[in-house]
Formats: sequence, C-alpha cells, structure tokens
Amino acid sequence: MKAYDIRRSDRAQSESTAVEILKKGSYGVLSTVGADGYPYGVPVNYVYDDVKIYFHCAKSGHKLDAVRANDKVSFCVIDKNEVDAEKLTTLFKSVVVFGRAKIMSDTEKIKSAMTMFGLKYNNDVAAVEKEIQREWNGLCCVEISIEHITGKQAIELMKKE
Repeated sequence: MKAYDIRRSDRAQSESTAVEILKKGSYGVLSTVGADGYPYGVPVNYVYDDVKIYFHCAKSGHKLDAVRANDKVSFCVIDKNEVDAEKLTTLFKSVVVFGRAKIMSDTEKIKSAMTMFGLKYNNDVAAVEKEIQREWNGLCCVEISIEHITGKQAIELMKKE
C-alpha cells in the first residue's frame, strides 16, 4: 500500500493515522463507475483487516454490476465532521482508499471475512455464526485490495495535535 499525493499536503495525515481511521470506522462510501459510465457512490458497512477492506451485499444489484464493469473503486471513510460556524469552516478527518474490488468466490475466505465483519459489530461469536448461516444463501462478499491510501484533516485539527 502506498500513500497517494494530495494537493493540500499541509493537511495530509500519516499512513498510520489513515489506517487507524479505517480500523475504527463503521461505514464508508464505496464509489464505482457503472456500466453506463455514471459514477455511483453508496454507503456500506465494512471491515478492514490491515490488508483489505471487505463488505457484503446481495448477490445482484447496481453495486455488483459496477464492480463487474470496472474493478477500480475508491472508498471514503469520514472520522470527524464538525462545522465551526464562527470560523466558517469544517473540522474534518477522512481517508480515501483507491483500489480494486473483487467479488469473492472462495467459501472459506468469505466465511472468514464475514466472521471478522460480524465480530466488528457484535462480539457474540455464536450470534455472528448464526447470522452468517441464516444469510448465507443470499450473501455476496466483496474485497477491496488497497493500492493507494490518503488521509486528510482540517488544518485547525493539525494545529491542536
């Protein structure tokens, strides 16, 4: 994984800070280009395992059609977003990942990714396993292999840190 240059380098976060935001985030916005050429951004819950991002969805739909048409995606996670009305600015921290999405087919890898995903949101192993079994037949899992990652934050937050 490598950092991607951003225009406002004075607002860039370290890769380790960007990774921490990915680890603790509960959702992100997946952006694709659909088969019709239109951009498509959709919020999804996800899990990050220090190498890849995983999310699940139904076995059909616009999101999967877009991934099949073009595997290049971006994924944005917002960690902080506060409006400072007095200063007419926004105090923000965010991460954007660029990578390639792949619809997973290996049953064991899907089970592993979905277990990791479930345990991110609920630490009851039995409940997570039960939910995976209940949803298994309609479940599709997608992995994003990260090629570039960039983190950015408001300059006002950088001054505080």
